[in-house]
Amino acid sequence: MQPDEHDAGPARTATIEAFADTIVPGPKRSPDDRAVAGADSTGGAVAAGALDLLEQPGGGLAEALDSLVYTLNDHAAGYAATHGLRLDEEVPAFVALPFAHRTALVRELTSPEHPEKQMWVALALFSNMAFDSAAHISTAEAFADRHPGLLTIGYFPPDAEGLFRFPEYSYGRALAPHHPQTTVTGDPA
Repeated sequence: MQPDEHDAGPARTATIEAFADTIVPGPKRSPDDRAVAGADSTGGAVAAGALDLLEQPGGGLAEALDSLVYTLNDHAAGYAATHGLRLDEEVPAFVALPFAHRTALVRELTSPEHPEKQMWVALALFSNMAFDSAAHISTAEAFADRHPGLLTIGYFPPDAEGLFRFPEYSYGRALAPHHPQTTVTGDPA
């Protein structure tokens, strides 16, 4: 696919997924998966729902995704030319880059001196959020779906009653006693 083509379909999805997979790599979904490079065997941003999170209007990036995809593929084509890489023209330029080169390009785009740093860092942060907090779905739904990020990080699932309780203090001891006027619901009196 030529870098100047603007496609809001599979090419757009593949480009966004390839970027998210570069940030938090995961396993290929099938042997012919081009967007997910298969650089890691656990979870990954794509399996964690990065595309769903990025497309939610409340996050502020949904309306910019088409432009980001176009610009990312333009950068990828320029990177390939600079580094003497031949890209498969059947897929978007960023998707066609080998994983190590995707990583190098993202490092360039997110570096402090890059003039577009803010938009690439935002895209990277959303990819991370999908993985490490399942920000696009409820925690209960994430556990029901066996969200790869929450499981990898070690979040505790809800108890048998469906409540998130912590029977042990995270530091092994209570940090402070309850105020004597605290109500049974935990509110200050």
